[in-house]
Amino acid sequence: MNLSPLWLSIKTATIATIIVFIVGVLLARFIARRSFRGKTVIESIFMLPLVLPPTVVGFILLYIFGKNGFIGRLLIEWFDFQVVFSWYAVIIAAIVVSFPLMYQSAQAAFQQYDPNVEHAAYTMGASRFKVFWTISFPIAWPGLLAGLVLTFARALGEFGATLMLAGYIPNVTDTIPLAIYFAVESGNMEMAKFWVILIVTLGFAAMLWLNWWSKRNMTAHSNHK
Repeated sequence: MNLSPLWLSIKTATIATIIVFIVGVLLARFIARRSFRGKTVIESIFMLPLVLPPTVVGFILLYIFGKNGFIGRLLIEWFDFQVVFSWYAVIIAAIVVSFPLMYQSAQAAFQQYDPNVEHAAYTMGASRFKVFWTISFPIAWPGLLAGLVLTFARALGEFGATLMLAGYIPNVTDTIPLAIYFAVESGNMEMAKFWVILIVTLGFAAMLWLNWWSKRNMTAHSNHK
């Protein structure tokens, strides 16, 4: 059996999660405690992929990265590189659809504790970088970890935007969700069943671990009180 969809899905979800985690945490930390004109609009744009149908997200990405799109045209003219129907398109789709989950979790994590803890460190001469890594990040870590797991699970299960932007190319863009769809289309129900069981198992394991870890963390926190 060709396990290419499994390795491609795991590789895609892992890379997308790393990128989304870094960008989401930095943006959430920057925006969480600031008030400025247009903040609500920016946050609404960040969260938009969460409420739009994946095919709509895929169409927008296709419009941007297609050969006639602004970014797509520049990439072709400057680097002779086409994003559409490539593995990079799979990564981009996974990043965009999973980003809202990480951003929302990180924003909540950075808003749940008293900012005076950070201000006290600033008054003692600590730099913003040091405050972030020694105070903000450790305190917010439980919420960030939850966002990390949800992001990975969402990237692993991405289908609609991937199909629109990357298409279905065996051994190149055939993630597990796409493998399921085209297995059903070809009448290969046994193959489809195998991939369904596998991705359900992976998703369930991720959620089970997250719930276990959250309850364990809450119990430890209560005991410290």
